[in-house]
Amino acid sequence: MRIIPAIDIIDGKCVRLSKGDYDTKKVYNENPLEVAKQFEAAGIKYLHLVDLDGAKAKHIINHKVLEKIASKTSLKIDFGGGLKTNEDLHIAFNSGAKQITGGSIAVNNVRTFEGWISKYGTQKIILGADCNNEKIVINGWQEESNEEVISFIKNYQKKGIQYVICTDVAKDGMLEGPSFQLYEKIINQCSNNSKGQSIKLIASGGVSSFSDLEKLETLGCEGIIIGKALYENKITLKELDPFL
Repeated sequence: MRIIPAIDIIDGKCVRLSKGDYDTKKVYNENPLEVAKQFEAAGIKYLHLVDLDGAKAKHIINHKVLEKIASKTSLKIDFGGGLKTNEDLHIAFNSGAKQITGGSIAVNNVRTFEGWISKYGTQKIILGADCNNEKIVINGWQEESNEEVISFIKNYQKKGIQYVICTDVAKDGMLEGPSFQLYEKIINQCSNNSKGQSIKLIASGGVSSFSDLEKLETLGCEGIIIGKALYENKITLKELDPFL
């Protein structure tokens, strides 16, 4: 299972929110590159970088932060937040993203998102399936859609999507444990499509202890995104060694 620390960006700074609420913003470091270098020094190979300003503004904003981290570390970065147009995507990949995550766009503009899958391939495009009460949430988690998470994933699985990031918004930043039942349900129900492919589920939200990681690995998650648990020292970078 891949360990993927998260850096969320507002005003160019490394922050964390609780349940996606911008009013709960806590700044952990004014210099995201410094944080990324700490991850890299600990043996981490992957990074989940989220442009929270972009998510709110509905277009990419913090691409300079992406560019700086990508050019000054060897971390493989998946980037999300506000990617709505072909130009946004072009900027993200040109700035050093190895993968991008599309969430709102996959709900609101299916044709554009399908075009991205077709152009860049399923290794580079991740489906963002963040949800609340199993309903997909969009636009920086500010709105709930009518899409049900399982059918949403299954629909895109038919179109070739392999990588899926799923955050249970109710768990995010709360340090109360991940949504194990939800992830088990997704893995069981989306285990094989007509081509015999299983999705690669990346769990996100709520991780609070090392035992959470072991449980998620047992469930069959391909990756786990860790945010606040690292920043609040609930899990140390050293503890992650068995997974690296």
